[in-house]
Amino acid sequence: MSAYKSQPFFKLVLRFGLIFLVVITVLKIVIGTFKGGGISGMVDQYFSEDKWQQFIKIQLAISAIYGLFMAGYYKFIKK
Repeated sequence: MSAYKSQPFFKLVLRFGLIFLVVITVLKIVIGTFKGGGISGMVDQYFSEDKWQQFIKIQLAISAIYGLFMAGYYKFIKK
């Protein structure tokens, strides 16, 4: 039996989602630093006055969807 099958579903969603959130956020910030021409360009691109809320909402939504998908896959589909 898989180690994931014995764990609660929402614990798996949280685990997968949080790991994905950290990894994707770090990658996006690093790529933004190189694309934007440095730290100031990345800050202007993602964390300016109007854009930081959208950045956080998108990251949380993508992480939640990924967490739900992966938890469902490992809990109910994978044998």
